[in-house]
Amino acid sequence: MTEKLRPYLFYDVAISICSTCYRRVDAKIVFEDNKVWMLKRCPEHGHERVLVADDVDYYRRSREVFIKTPEQPMVYNTPVKYGCPYDCGICPDHEQHSCVALIEICDACNLTCPICYAGSGQHRSEYRTLEQIEAMLDCIVRNEKHPDVVQISGGEPTLHPDFFRIIEMCQQRPMRHLMVNTNGIRIAQDEEFAKRLAASAPDLELYLQFDSFQRDPLMQLRGADLRSMREKALERLNRLGISTTLVVTVKRGVNDNELGAIIDFALTQPAVRGVTFQPIQQAGRMLGFNSAEHRLTLTEVRRRIIEQTSLFKPEDLIPVPCHPDSLAMAYAVKMDGKTIPLTGMLPPELLIDGARNTIVYEQEEGLRNQIFKLFATNHSPSAQASTLRELLLSLPRELACCLPKFALRKDMGYKNIFRVLIVQFIDAQAFDVRSVKKSCIHIAHPDGKRLIPFDTFNMFYRGDLEQTRLAALRGLEVGQTMEEKDKLSCTI
Repeated sequence: MTEKLRPYLFYDVAISICSTCYRRVDAKIVFEDNKVWMLKRCPEHGHERVLVADDVDYYRRSREVFIKTPEQPMVYNTPVKYGCPYDCGICPDHEQHSCVALIEICDACNLTCPICYAGSGQHRSEYRTLEQIEAMLDCIVRNEKHPDVVQISGGEPTLHPDFFRIIEMCQQRPMRHLMVNTNGIRIAQDEEFAKRLAASAPDLELYLQFDSFQRDPLMQLRGADLRSMREKALERLNRLGISTTLVVTVKRGVNDNELGAIIDFALTQPAVRGVTFQPIQQAGRMLGFNSAEHRLTLTEVRRRIIEQTSLFKPEDLIPVPCHPDSLAMAYAVKMDGKTIPLTGMLPPELLIDGARNTIVYEQEEGLRNQIFKLFATNHSPSAQASTLRELLLSLPRELACCLPKFALRKDMGYKNIFRVLIVQFIDAQAFDVRSVKKSCIHIAHPDGKRLIPFDTFNMFYRGDLEQTRLAALRGLEVGQTMEEKDKLSCTI
């Protein structure tokens, strides 16, 4: 009798959602052709087969090796009642505090990007009031006590008429690092604004859109040819010494052939501290996009970076322990015109066995702690520089001798750090409750009362989604509230 075998290797079960109706469904994770797939079925909309990763070994390491004890927020905002993802946020069932907390201060924007997850644009003119913004900031501080990284976002936040007052409000609170997400247009067009930005917030960092060197990809992603704007903005940021991270939204077949070139370019810019790559997600204006044609996984982006630049090797780009499914990071030391990748200096067994508390070198336990401290998304510039110095100095002698002598100098600062970060936001297609519970990038709800994982916010809680989609998912009648349904259930 011929054996009847599955075409794949079964790995795990998962709880996901249907990417059409967003109801919770059972799923399983399988390995086939060295790829990781999620197989799920909705009773109403049928089967789905979603690519989760194109590298089985990396996927398994991210789940089995690069894990850490969860860090909780100081307070939780909502009770556990209906189960993830219907109780955001943050509920006591969530497994990670806010490494990065966002506040959106406006919906207005000077662009109307076809890929905008927030639906912002030139057709919108909504600005959060200072009272709303104060409530959102206070919510972050309540949850985190000393928030690690706070990002001001939008829309285009530099358009807010009280932008610098908002910066002051942030500085009056115990935040370790402040960032501003921007498309750079105002910085390019208004030098006085850029000078005031440099003077009023010396420790501020910009998260600058930088998607492509070519016109056509920019038109597809941003709806405008922004090449000259980016050039002018970077010239001013370099001259004024404003720390900047280039942020690349990556879309398959559009700009995924430029990732290495963007890294190489970033290394030549004095103010640039690194590059963040964000594969597009199914949210906002991207709802219903052709996933097979344009969607990219974290491992596919990682593979392209390694193939397109000689700076980083596979062992340099590793999972970030606080949320290894969705974050990968590489660090390098930049000084005296040279750039030396750090992670590749460490033997693989140190990263793998060290994470399981296996002692290989005499100093390994301390070294392992330094590695996990460094590879976190919640570091301020001073903390990153300090941790990097400690890590370099704690390297075993046989490894330290391979580093250039300048790398051990104690005057190393934030300007000497260069990092590459891949951030894959979870969308409805690859939704996995196990992973969502570890999300560490959160956004303050406009009501000023709760923080919500950015992934679920874009799917369930942005704008009127909370009233419409969540009602449908919970099985409510039109116009019926949860309280009314609960009372009815009690009488049946």
